[in-house]
Amino acid sequence: MRAVVLTQPGSSDVLQVVEREPAEPGAGEVRVRVVRSAVNPTDWKSRSGSTGAGLAFAEVVPHQDGSGVVDALGEGVEGLAVGDPVWVMLAAHQRPTGTAQELTVLPRERVVKLPDGAPYDVGADLGVPAVTAHRALTTSEGGPTRLSPGALAGRTVLVQGGAGAVGNAAIQLAAWAGATVVTTVSSDAKAALARAAGAHHVVDYRATGPEGTVAAVREAAPDGVDVVVEVSPARNLGLDLQVIAPRGTIAIYANDGGDEVSLTVRKTFTTNARFQWVLLYTVGAEALAAAAEDVTAAVADGAFGVGEEHGLPLHHYRLEDVAAAHEAVEGGVVGKVLLDVSDPA
Repeated sequence: MRAVVLTQPGSSDVLQVVEREPAEPGAGEVRVRVVRSAVNPTDWKSRSGSTGAGLAFAEVVPHQDGSGVVDALGEGVEGLAVGDPVWVMLAAHQRPTGTAQELTVLPRERVVKLPDGAPYDVGADLGVPAVTAHRALTTSEGGPTRLSPGALAGRTVLVQGGAGAVGNAAIQLAAWAGATVVTTVSSDAKAALARAAGAHHVVDYRATGPEGTVAAVREAAPDGVDVVVEVSPARNLGLDLQVIAPRGTIAIYANDGGDEVSLTVRKTFTTNARFQWVLLYTVGAEALAAAAEDVTAAVADGAFGVGEEHGLPLHHYRLEDVAAAHEAVEGGVVGKVLLDVSDPA
């Protein structure tokens, strides 16, 4: 089978397409024929060594997310059958092989059945982006721990950076759950994408400036926002604290724009707001299982999609063009980058 491998961190040049023998699934494991392999920012950061962690194994097949078809089942696996369409998450977490290969073997709990008729392109977007968004939306005081239609009714969610993959997922999931969704973007084109995702109020922060952005968010949410889904705390925390509702939650899932923030104690504690740090790899098995179930339900309801009509343009690459795919994500391309690994049929 064809597989993308790397043996040392570095630029996209370290990625090589090679032939490897497929692994057999052990007890409690599932082998998936990969149709789509998604490239997330976490994938190029791990490849480049920018996280400082280095490679955990002598040879690594990258990519956490993907979708495909169950190819074989290990002993004791229940709830899946050969031929089932599935999506996967955390494929390469603490394992040497991810989804950038034709066949990948995963623990059963990381493989989720796709609803009937759901496109593989959608399935490949349900790992890092959607599960992260689910966690950010389900940790607030008095708020729901699960998402479903009406679960966020009466609540307002601010998504900072609504044109990104996690931002797009947060908009779609929050709108499905009944929230009023406000989002910030940096251009007219991104504003159109955020509206396509389902945002009710869209603010171009570059056009309005900091004070104008606060005013626009406050106009949309006079009593403050209940949850902020935050991609850039170094840039946005001052704004977040001006618009957060009493006992609201600022859920921080990335460090775009800088790795450090400073807090003014009185301005911070007067709202009784909480900071929720979100990293997919350490949220725990219970949170991952809940997210997988709820996100899949949103797909089944037709409330979660990909493509420009859902606010997330798609960029397809061949497996052999994996280096270019990584470079696109590293360069900040708007939308979702996918490797077409095998034929869906």
